[in-house]
Amino acid sequence: MSKTPNPFRYFHSSPEVIRLVVMMYVRFPLSLRNVEDLLFERGIDLCHETVRLWWNRFGPLFAADIRRQRVQRMRGFRHWRWHLDEMYVRLNGEMVYLWRAVDHEGEVLESYVTKKRDKSAALRFMKKALKRHGQADKIVTDGLRSYPAAMKGLGNLERREMGHYLNNRAENSHLPLRRRERAMQRFRQMKSLQKFAAVHASLTNHFNSERHLVDRQTFKLRRSAALAEWQSLMA
Repeated sequence: MSKTPNPFRYFHSSPEVIRLVVMMYVRFPLSLRNVEDLLFERGIDLCHETVRLWWNRFGPLFAADIRRQRVQRMRGFRHWRWHLDEMYVRLNGEMVYLWRAVDHEGEVLESYVTKKRDKSAALRFMKKALKRHGQADKIVTDGLRSYPAAMKGLGNLERREMGHYLNNRAENSHLPLRRRERAMQRFRQMKSLQKFAAVHASLTNHFNSERHLVDRQTFKLRRSAALAEWQSLMA
């Protein structure tokens, strides 16, 4: 069995610094130059273009590792309540749609960018989510007609729920990405939006310690565990 090649083998900086740079840029609403200045204060001299290169190169790898571990843990869980919603994103004056599936704990399961929000787009998005995560017990949506049309084609229309305030979980999950969108002065291409949305969702899930639901000591333990697991990614 061949050994997986080291993804850091062609880079002179340590993996710890690369992980720190990716985490700072993707997780927090910082620009490339903000990250450069903050690292310089800590004695790490990097160009902002290096920050761009590293998050583009390693962000999807870290996100895929996090997602793979989570899917393996949750694959047999069947009492999921999914919340589906789409948000508007402007790309160079053109409006596109970012479809997102969020579970009952507020973790983003899937993100998918399309130019339309018709039945075909909803069907592609739901097939992608179901293939990766399995079936959900209930699926909450808004009043968009594309959802029942797509779910009827998939044969799970009886799992759909719709009601006033029922989909607030998905609506609130848009806020972190909106903050990042403003810091990045919006996105330019669908490909970069798709990549960043997927990476950002995985990092947000990973560092989500539900601090508003637990006591201070439990939060500190969860935060330390998440950071230790992050530092071991792609080791």
